[in-house]
Amino acid sequence: MADLEFFFDPGCPWAWVTSRWVTEVGKLRNYAVSWKFISLSMINTDKGYNPGDDYHKMMHIFGLKALRVASAARASAGNDAVAKFYTAIGTTIHVEKNREGIDTDAHKYLTDVLRRHSLPTEWANSLEDETHTAVIRYETDLALSRTGKNVGTPILTFKPGQPTEGSFFGPVISKSPRGDEALKLWDAVETIATTSGVAELKRSLRAPLDFS
Repeated sequence: MADLEFFFDPGCPWAWVTSRWVTEVGKLRNYAVSWKFISLSMINTDKGYNPGDDYHKMMHIFGLKALRVASAARASAGNDAVAKFYTAIGTTIHVEKNREGIDTDAHKYLTDVLRRHSLPTEWANSLEDETHTAVIRYETDLALSRTGKNVGTPILTFKPGQPTEGSFFGPVISKSPRGDEALKLWDAVETIATTSGVAELKRSLRAPLDFS
């Protein structure tokens, strides 16, 4: 059984930073992470995009295509394959800031990402496969059933399937802590998430993103 379920959209830079923190803690404590899908395209299409928000709409559409590839990776090689693909696509988009072709030839872009990270390039053929859309919709709805609507990514479920299971949107962090700092944050967030009665903890001010 996983220690955490992590719902992500590959195009979200905040989810990416949080995922690197989760990955760090997983290594330090030998925790198992189950990588799940949540589509910002589905969430925002359902409620409607703001006029002129073309960039986010484009990134969310690409994110859904990338999630179909992630779903194909899971179907082919399991949870570890999803983790490897997320690392590959997240590094390319967010760390390397390589987004050329995302909106013009997503198949070539995804194929190149897979090839450069020594992953099966045939996974890219699933970017429009509606079979995977159904999986993504199911997991998106599952994530929102745990937190309520009007949230984004990432969504984390601590201790899934256990009596103390708890889910939150976030933490939204601008830089991924390492070592002891990563563990301190984990323990604090897990305590809040699994403590009955805690509904929200939020501030709107954010530091600039740091992908180092």
